[in-house]
Amino acid sequence: MVKQRIFVTGGAGFIGTHLVNALSRDAAVVCVYDNLLPQVHGEEARHPSLTDHARFIFGDVRDGTALERALQETKPHIVYHLAAETGTGQSRDEITRYCDVNVGGTSRLIEAIRRLKNPPARVVLAGTRAVYGEGAYRDAHGKLVVPPPRTAQEMKARQFMPRDSASRLLHALPTSEKTPPAPASVYATTKLAQEYLLNQGFEGTSVEPVVLRFQNVYGPGQSMGNPYTGVLSIFLSQILSGQRLNIYEDGEITRDFVFVKDVVRSLELTGRIGLPRGSIINIGTGQGTTILNVARKLLNILGRREDDLDITGDFRPGDVRHAVADTTLAAALVGWHASVSLDEGLRLLASAPRTPSADGA
Repeated sequence: MVKQRIFVTGGAGFIGTHLVNALSRDAAVVCVYDNLLPQVHGEEARHPSLTDHARFIFGDVRDGTALERALQETKPHIVYHLAAETGTGQSRDEITRYCDVNVGGTSRLIEAIRRLKNPPARVVLAGTRAVYGEGAYRDAHGKLVVPPPRTAQEMKARQFMPRDSASRLLHALPTSEKTPPAPASVYATTKLAQEYLLNQGFEGTSVEPVVLRFQNVYGPGQSMGNPYTGVLSIFLSQILSGQRLNIYEDGEITRDFVFVKDVVRSLELTGRIGLPRGSIINIGTGQGTTILNVARKLLNILGRREDDLDITGDFRPGDVRHAVADTTLAAALVGWHASVSLDEGLRLLASAPRTPSADGA
């Protein structure tokens, strides 16, 4: 029986490392393709130590020749495309870099796969809920709407809640895959472009694209040194260094925090089960938690006072107010649901071994 061969771009990053370990336990032959970006892995990053079932290839998705050579050598049955630039705020200042990596890298991956004699059966993209922008809301008349991005002027005036054209408050809802995309940042725009490229680039081929739109992924292994990593690892780093936490806006920003173990299980399942071609699936807990609440939980776990924080009204252009997934489709198509509670996940995050250059992606 031929072992399944799997190719993972960005496989040395935060989610990638957990995924590779899980796939290797299933005795799959895994190839990790990663450029060990210093911002993520530290300035002296070395080739990671992998299991006997995994191989590491140092390479950048912007290098089409190297990418094609790696694919020709490994002949994968499944490709997981995790390599991406991920900082919302950073994307506003480094537009070309984000487009080169996220859009250009994806286009090169598609072209390289299409030149294979025996292409993989499926390409699974690590997408993001950021493509929805503010996501689903209900207006005063009960109509489902997607409000436009909040402006800097509104947030400076501390008008943080999205409103309709008559300045009436909107009611946030869990966002389903049927919600029209409305990206509010350069990062989100490039991630949506990845989705379109996969579907259009593999049209008429045997390759099946699948997109998983992740909510806020967290867990052991997130970088402690990368300022553009997830908010929970940033809070963790600040608490451990004795800093007070800066809570943005009024603290009522809502996020759907999903543990990395659950995310990896969603990736494993979508790599091996039958799915409609071009499936797009939300991956989250379906439960929203405010930034203020999760900050207090983390402070408490680490033995700090829950009021060791400041609600400053600071804000970041491109951030959304509420982000919670409707996970109905994940349950129906994949048989997936989140199993790790936020309290349990935060305890695991806080107790995990930490190094300044821990993997993150």
